[in-house]
Amino acid sequence: MTAGRKGLAQPGRWVVKIGSALLTNDGQGLDQIAIAGWVDQLVELTRRGVEVILVSSGSVAEGMTRLGWSERPREIYRLQAAAAVGQMGLVQAYETNFRRHGMHTAQVLLTHDDLSNRKRYLNARSTLRTLIELGVVAVVNENDTVVTSEIRFGDNDTLGALVANAVEADALILLTDQNGLYTADPRSNPDAELISEAMAEDERLAAMAGGGGKLGRGGMATKVRAAKLAARSGAVTVIASGREPDVLLKLHAAEQVGTLLLPEREPMVARKQWIAGHLQARGTLVLDAGAVAALTERGKSLLPAGVRSVSGDFSRGEMVIMMDEMGRVVARGLANYGAEDARRIIGRPSRDIEALLGFMGEEELVHRDNLVLA
Repeated sequence: MTAGRKGLAQPGRWVVKIGSALLTNDGQGLDQIAIAGWVDQLVELTRRGVEVILVSSGSVAEGMTRLGWSERPREIYRLQAAAAVGQMGLVQAYETNFRRHGMHTAQVLLTHDDLSNRKRYLNARSTLRTLIELGVVAVVNENDTVVTSEIRFGDNDTLGALVANAVEADALILLTDQNGLYTADPRSNPDAELISEAMAEDERLAAMAGGGGKLGRGGMATKVRAAKLAARSGAVTVIASGREPDVLLKLHAAEQVGTLLLPEREPMVARKQWIAGHLQARGTLVLDAGAVAALTERGKSLLPAGVRSVSGDFSRGEMVIMMDEMGRVVARGLANYGAEDARRIIGRPSRDIEALLGFMGEEELVHRDNLVLA
């Protein structure tokens, strides 16, 4: 048992993604028995102290089945129609099964823009984290009914990784119809060997990954890329067979199941590096000496009271640079308020925010979880 496997046996936060081929029984309609089994496992995980977010494929595939289509359409508008039809059955299946255990579910439909470096990132993150706190299982899917080719994720493996980044998950579990990642395609190469464990950023993995099936957009290549994305916020990734009996419970028991892909950095370090290196700054906040000390010496969040001035035109969730009054960069982070609102609340205590803006978002202008020191 490796240190990575042992980590899976601890309470934590998991993003579990289930692929189309599994959910729809290779295109024969929703596999109700299998869905019930996965829900039973997810519920048991919650009882063991694991916070669960479910990323579910299957809406387009289920819609195809209901509409009598045998091939996945290429046209966006036909995909949107299939998703709209199939989403009804998919959500009903999850809601029915979780209610057997007295648990609530929530449907969360996202586009790439919601989890990129744009203004809706913090909204999506806050919603998902609130659902976790409430004990509600979020069922996340790409919003195929409105998505366009410019903003689509392209596959739910990538969506799962970005959700893992957003909620700072400990693990991304990618359930597929294969036992894991092999050194070659096991369907055509009898000498292919299952990779039990590797580093997520190992460039050799991409050469071992193959393409996707007719139902889904993803394949092993997308899972390898998703593992690299998840690793930037410190999450381990497991690629495993959803048809393995009690696969999720076996993973939580640290059994040798599937392929474990490990990050190179500790979670908080990786998340901070992602904030610092992957987002473009849209504005600047000049801080007084007290705010600088609170950030650099005491690890605090940035409150409006400690900000002297605001420059730039940024929206909620976009990157801002924090500087001292001498012009030295102190930190970078994601703003909880847009530039216009920020200008109205700077220099004032947080208790005045609602009176100044007419609403209360967060007490902090930049929360410490979304901030990295220079």
